Amino acid sequence: MQQAQQLFDQLYQELAWRQDDIFVYGRQITIPRLQAWYGDNQQAYTYSGLTLNALPWTSTLAQVKQAVETYSGCSFNSCLANLYRDGNDSVSWHSDDEAELGINPVIASVSLGAKRDFQLKHKEQNEKLSVPLNSGSLLLMAGETQHYWQHCIAKTKRVKSPRINLTFRQIVVP
Repeated sequence: MQQAQQLFDQLYQELAWRQDDIFVYGRQITIPRLQAWYGDNQQAYTYSGLTLNALPWTSTLAQVKQAVETYSGCSFNSCLANLYRDGNDSVSWHSDDEAELGINPVIASVSLGAKRDFQLKHKEQNEKLSVPLNSGSLLLMAGETQHYWQHCIAKTKRVKSPRINLTFRQIVVP
């Protein structure tokens, strides 16, 4: 747990956090969290009308990437880092189904800081799941997850402290 807190503190300080606007259902909104995009060779990632060009890996982020690759057996060339400043920050229901992620993307999600509930709901059936993500946890989404499920981090008044979520991805270059 102490290692997770040290990692949180380092990433909180060294990542280039930014808050952007995206388009959702034709409306421009400010993303309710901070983000930072890192990867190989200035890899670009586009979602909801926003294009992010990757910054070079920090040494800390590269070390986490290597550990996640070793544990998961997967390779990643990019990372979308999210900073949820408190329970007011969130991400709404969505699937990570952008073309540049490939047909069945693997996304490795590392949580640091405050515990938040990762919620999943099936796109066709009325099935929901909630997974509490503690600091230092790793969640893998793989296979057809993005085809059949949406996920979110909902707002909550219970959480008063920050959380960093690192989502490692493999951008497929056509």
